[in-house]
Parts: sequence; structure tokens; C-alpha cells
Amino acid sequence: MLNSYSTVDKVILAVDCIIFGFDEVDGLKILLIKRDFEPERGKWSLMGGFLKKEEVLDDAAIRVLNTYTGLQDIYMEQLYTYSEIDRDPVERTISVAYYALINIENHNAELIQNYHAKWFSVSEVPKLIFDHDNMLEHAIRRLRYRTSMRPVGFELLPEKFKMSQLLKLYESILDKKIDKRNFISKINSLDILIKLDEKDMTSSRKGSFLYTFDKEKYDAKLLNNFAVNF
Repeated sequence: MLNSYSTVDKVILAVDCIIFGFDEVDGLKILLIKRDFEPERGKWSLMGGFLKKEEVLDDAAIRVLNTYTGLQDIYMEQLYTYSEIDRDPVERTISVAYYALINIENHNAELIQNYHAKWFSVSEVPKLIFDHDNMLEHAIRRLRYRTSMRPVGFELLPEKFKMSQLLKLYESILDKKIDKRNFISKINSLDILIKLDEKDMTSSRKGSFLYTFDKEKYDAKLLNNFAVNF
């Protein structure tokens, strides 16, 4: 018999998580840790772990994200499978990468300290171990594509946000300037925001109205495959 469980090669399966956050000053950011075991101990790395026998891949990614951030119910999407033979110098390891979007203010800061983690602007990311640079580049391209086609990224904002924050988020993700009037017109036409009676008074004497995301309307529109070009 050419194929049997006893004769096939055994490989390790890992999950690596690209965790994006947003800062109104620094823009789109990525959460990295210093690797705490060899090889490449002490160097910057994506957050990851190995698949357990009792897990499916999504559960493993959720476990890794919760371990490093303390958060549940994170927006997460499977990105790509990396199977280059020499990607890990110790063992033949295949990695399934995910990217996730979180609000920086919501993560557990104590957990971040415990794992020597740090937020970096995507424009100032240090050299990463193995093929993690390639994973990050791939994740940024995917996020930009998603954002160019339909509204995403509300997970990166606080629950209540200004329109200027949303604009800055999109400019940061797409890495380009966006006409403010055109952007506001497109966003309003989608009818997925709820304008609140509250104002943020920190930016001007008149203040800026706050908005919140209407997830029910957004999910309903997704069923109809709506799209908008930003």
C-alpha cells in the first residue's frame, strides 16, 4: 500500500497571527513579541503557537489571540498557508496565518508586558524571524484590498468615534490621502453608522459629533454582496 498512516512523513502545524491595531496619531499598527525560545530567541516575531490534537485551526488561532491579548470575539480571517520546506530551521513546519483586528485600548496591557510585546507602526516594523515579514506584507495587502471594496476595520476603533477618526483609519490602511467630502458622502450613503447626540469637545469649541457602527445593517448588506470603492 503506497499510502498508510505508519509510512507517511509527519510535519508540525503552526498558526501565526498578524494582529493589527489603530492609533489616531501613528495610524495602523502591528503587535509583535520577542521570541522566548531558540532558534531566533530575543528577536521580533508574530504571535503564534502550535496546533493541538484536539483543536481545529480556527480554535488554535483564537487560543493564541486570547493568550497574548486577553480578548475574545476578535475579528479574524484566515490569510494563507506557508509550506516552504526550509521556513523553520528546526523542524518541517507548516504555518497557517491569520490576521486579526483589535482596538488597541481594549487589550490587556499586563499580558502585553508579560510577553515583551510592543506595538509598531506598519511603516516602522523591525526585521522579523523566518518568513514573518512575508506574512505581514501579505496581510497588509489583504486588508487594503478588503478595505478598498467595502467598509471594514470598525473593530480597530473605539465604540464611539468621530468621522475624522474613521477617515484617518482608512487613509492609514490604504496608505493614501482620501478626499474628506467624498469619503463622508460615501460612508453616509451606506447607512451603516448611527449618528449620536454626543459630541467630542476636545478638537474644537463646536465639537465633533460621535458615531457608532450599526453591525446589524452592515451584516444585512453583506448578504446582498454590496461593495463600495474607496
